[in-house]
Amino acid sequence: MNRIISVDDEMNLRFQNGDGYLKIINQNNFSPQTKSFKKILMTRAFLFPGQGSQHTGMGEHLFSVFPEIVAEADEILGYSLSDLCLCAQNTEKLDHTQFTQPALYVVSCLQAMSELVGSGSEPVFLAGHSVGEYAALCTSGAFSFADGLRLVAKRGEIMAKVTGGGMAAVIGLEPRRIKEVLSEIGSEDVDLANFNSPGQTVLSGPSASMEPLGGPMKNAGAKMFVPLKVSGAFHSHMMEQPSSEFSTFLEGFSFSDPKTPVISNVEAIPYSGAKDIPDLLAKQIHSSVRWAETIQFMRSQGVEEFVECGPGKVLKKLLRQIP
Repeated sequence: MNRIISVDDEMNLRFQNGDGYLKIINQNNFSPQTKSFKKILMTRAFLFPGQGSQHTGMGEHLFSVFPEIVAEADEILGYSLSDLCLCAQNTEKLDHTQFTQPALYVVSCLQAMSELVGSGSEPVFLAGHSVGEYAALCTSGAFSFADGLRLVAKRGEIMAKVTGGGMAAVIGLEPRRIKEVLSEIGSEDVDLANFNSPGQTVLSGPSASMEPLGGPMKNAGAKMFVPLKVSGAFHSHMMEQPSSEFSTFLEGFSFSDPKTPVISNVEAIPYSGAKDIPDLLAKQIHSSVRWAETIQFMRSQGVEEFVECGPGKVLKKLLRQIP
């Protein structure tokens, strides 16, 4: 069932209030008890990228299309989002976690709206990589655009305070073998943060433990070991305290059942309802992103087309690596 969505004041208001647009799925198809779906005809899913996808110039074609929403974002954040994203002198600032995450959230939400306007074809699943999960939840109507932005801004602020950690991608080595190598060299304080594909796993941990890993991983058969330009050890045990702090912050918000299924990074299956959202969002900060399983689940439900809503094409490239 398709419907054409027009850009008007009513649409913007509904988005800002968290009413959402995506009502195509009959929630009776999902069983909270078994956390499973009756298999129905499904074709399209929206994917929302995470940190690392940001770049100067992102959102340029969107900010003028949705001026009221951008103005609301500026008011909440206390700075100009368009200046942050479009001005070359802010490139370094845009890469700082506390600025990256809100900017990605806004651009990704606007891109999803633009995609709906342009195609009129609604997705049947939504999924976001790390902070991208917030744009997915907003698009589903689980919370308002404004509340989502407040959550993401606080998340970035809390995570940015944790220093002394790093992350690196291991290419061409299975997760099982990576765990064995970490055990063999006594690096149990390094966590497997992102299971992006069977051949790409991201590690996260203290900088002192991360730096010497390249040699052992390549000796074990890895094709590449790529340190990532991030400010902390995200999705690792080093984020347990920020996770606890964020859990307290989440208590001040209310959530609604997603109108379209959103796949949780923590469980790699859809949220069963509003009650799951605070706990899973808090856990997500220090838990692994199970991205490969997320894609495999959606494919098992009949999804054939994936649309990346946000800057870059990182997630679309990963699709080719996930069987």
